[in-house]
Amino acid sequence: MGERGSGRLPRARYEKELRRLQIELVKLQEWVRAERQRLVVVFEGRDAAGKGGAIKRVTERLNPRVARIVALPVPTERERTQWYFQRHAAQLPAAGEIVLFDRSWYNRAGVERVMGFCTEEEYQRFLRQCPVFERLLVEDGILLRKYWFSVSDAVQEKRFRKRLSDPTRRWKISAMDLESITRWEAYSRAKDEMFARTDIPEAPWYVVEADEKRAARINMIAHLLSTVPYGDIPLPDLTLPPRPAPTGYQRPPRLLQTYVPDHAASLLARDGDPAADPEA
Repeated sequence: MGERGSGRLPRARYEKELRRLQIELVKLQEWVRAERQRLVVVFEGRDAAGKGGAIKRVTERLNPRVARIVALPVPTERERTQWYFQRHAAQLPAAGEIVLFDRSWYNRAGVERVMGFCTEEEYQRFLRQCPVFERLLVEDGILLRKYWFSVSDAVQEKRFRKRLSDPTRRWKISAMDLESITRWEAYSRAKDEMFARTDIPEAPWYVVEADEKRAARINMIAHLLSTVPYGDIPLPDLTLPPRPAPTGYQRPPRLLQTYVPDHAASLLARDGDPAADPEA
């Protein structure tokens, strides 16, 4: 397999560009709110392709009251009897909101198809209805963007191994994820069929080469910004008022309140900093 996508960005260059893009994302957020727009961004792709990291960088400077992440759990028994798109439609944004789907209705064309969690009839119905559903969203004025994060089999396996050995990432991997290694070609065929049936002019798929995480995040965010006609929204002039003169208020004694133990100070003391030792 040949080289995929960009080379590895130096951390300093990555962080500088990420900050610039996140400033633009805040402008996008304010435009969405002021213009009462509705923006939906769908994140799909292989397991361990970096969707979660990209979503985190998109949202970490945004107002959670405006931009929210939707990561639906396995459907309940009741939801399984509903129209397939029903629970996803319930999560769509109102005016002035951004919704980012960490996986979406495309579960049916991916994991459900490959793992046999849906019937052939349900799968074919999804492929027929999905373009109609998305055209209705766009016709109603929703800005819909769909990103597929593409990762090579070698990089995916490397990331799986890191997750298995890292206690802070262990929750990110399940037996279902490991199945994707043995079913690599089945997932590839499912993705190809999904693209063939749902890559429509009104809501095209955009592929993000994700073997290099930093480049993938930068590329995806820059592209998203380039596809939305946002502009600067004038912010009100705000000035800090002067503090009023003291009126005699006295803080209650510290002993009357329960404080969190100073764990940071104990670490410094343990490292040999006598100034930080509360007993010194």
